[in-house]
Amino acid sequence: MTIHETLCHGDSKQLISVALGQEKADLAVINANLVNVYTGEILSGCSVSCKGKWIAYTGHDPDHTIGPETLVIDAKGKTVIPGLIDGHAHLAWLFNISEFLKYAMKGGTTTIVTETLEVFPVAGYEGIADFLDSLKDQPIKILATAPAMVSTSKATFGIPKEILRKLLERNDIIGLGESYWQGVFQNLDIMVPLFEETLVAGKTLEGHSAGASGKKLAAYVAAGISSCHEPINAEQVLERLRMGIHVMAREGSIRREIEEISKIKDAGTDLRRLTLVTDGVEPEDLMEKGYMEFVVQKAIDSGFDPVAAVQMASLNVAEHFSLDGLIGGIAPGKYADLVIIPDIRKIEAECVISNGQVIYQNGELLSPPREHVFAETSLKTVRIPKKLQPSDFAIPVEKGVSRAEVRVIELITDLVTREENMILAAVDGEIRSNVNQDILKIAAIDRTHQPGKTFVGLIKGFQLRTGAIASSASWDTSDIIVIGAGNADMAAAVNRIYELQGGAVVCVNGNILTELPLPVFGLISDKSMETISQGMKDIKHTVSELGVPFPDPLLTLVTLTGAAIPYLRICEQGLVNLKHGKTLGLFV
Repeated sequence: MTIHETLCHGDSKQLISVALGQEKADLAVINANLVNVYTGEILSGCSVSCKGKWIAYTGHDPDHTIGPETLVIDAKGKTVIPGLIDGHAHLAWLFNISEFLKYAMKGGTTTIVTETLEVFPVAGYEGIADFLDSLKDQPIKILATAPAMVSTSKATFGIPKEILRKLLERNDIIGLGESYWQGVFQNLDIMVPLFEETLVAGKTLEGHSAGASGKKLAAYVAAGISSCHEPINAEQVLERLRMGIHVMAREGSIRREIEEISKIKDAGTDLRRLTLVTDGVEPEDLMEKGYMEFVVQKAIDSGFDPVAAVQMASLNVAEHFSLDGLIGGIAPGKYADLVIIPDIRKIEAECVISNGQVIYQNGELLSPPREHVFAETSLKTVRIPKKLQPSDFAIPVEKGVSRAEVRVIELITDLVTREENMILAAVDGEIRSNVNQDILKIAAIDRTHQPGKTFVGLIKGFQLRTGAIASSASWDTSDIIVIGAGNADMAAAVNRIYELQGGAVVCVNGNILTELPLPVFGLISDKSMETISQGMKDIKHTVSELGVPFPDPLLTLVTLTGAAIPYLRICEQGLVNLKHGKTLGLFV
């Protein structure tokens, strides 16, 4: 059963009967201050009566719907809001869904829309199907978008049309996931047919327009793009709202932008196309801060009207995905997704109802998430053909060459890079790392399409003094990514990832100092949230001790293959300058 199921004849007759008092509700929430997101009102003394997973009645006099078998929850004047919706998440990274939901559900989130772009490059359609199966039949509803696959690597660029069509036939796929605008413009012949296929299927095109404005933004929107989660200030939000875009304000582990975006409230702009999302949340943040309840609270604390903030995480999201006939508000005929909170300014769930079932109450999770057993093929996705040797990371020069001009990835921030051309000395016929100059080696190794295919480059600004750090997760590609001060440690770190069949590894002098196994697709741990969180802390601490100044060095590492963040990136085929999308060699 999916969110797209319609009320069948029997359900409709039952709901009519309950609303008329001819049949009794299974569940009734009474004496509540109900937040009506359709009108922006808070209705006092209101009640909600549910039959099965649906709402049958809302109003001030529920007595006719209540019988001896009805579970009655007296809200005692507290506030009831719709279940919260995260319209842009990344659930195929770090944690298993059953671990994630233990924390996400108790805060009041009842629907999530996740990207799948992490899984497809390493596991194809079968991997996505397995991943989607892990999201099924959970206490809350989880939907997904198909991967557009704007990639730095030609091996993973653009999802094949026949696979996209197959995914779009699924009810749990509700659109085409984020597609980076520059990559779209540079590859119109690949991307436009994918856009058209999605629109013909009646599903959304999710956008990623970071850095676009004016005619470039207009051109991107003209292709049918319906959303963007990349604006970082009120001005960028307003430009997109004026073009009809559904703007997603982020407050997650990678970017926190609600406070700055909240200045839009002073413009008197209609906010019904403004939504709240996480764009992904890491274990420590999830455990300490919560999930969508934290995001909505941040919006309120930043000055948004509380009812508007709730709309941004419920009805506005549902309307964007054309799901408002089913979710997003509290009304007859909608899914019974309700959250009881102390009052409209305090987004702290005391009771969470999803699909008409009480899943959390009085500090206790009453409906544990379903654990999924992944297919064996999903656990064997690191397929490098041989044990790597230190020599695989050598950068040889032509015989007799003593100096060479090379392209170097220079880190400007922990995520943004640029291309710097440098003349480096050759030692014994090769270019080597030089930690005194902060010149390290970086390599991308394909683990799926051409297993073992490797490109070795150079990076400046990472400040690792010794050893190597490697990860089997890398944005938008099927690559293992590794940075190191020496070839031997780079080889050892990558070989350990192969032994683990996925993970993040820190190696110094041939010794593994710390590691985080990620055996599911080489992306996801099979351990508890607490174990994953501690593993992330250990990596951050260890790499910091080795000289790296960034707050999340693993994030810095895995984004270096991505096609979304400017400007010079790496993949197994070479260096890619996102300004023009061309693949470049190391030597100028």
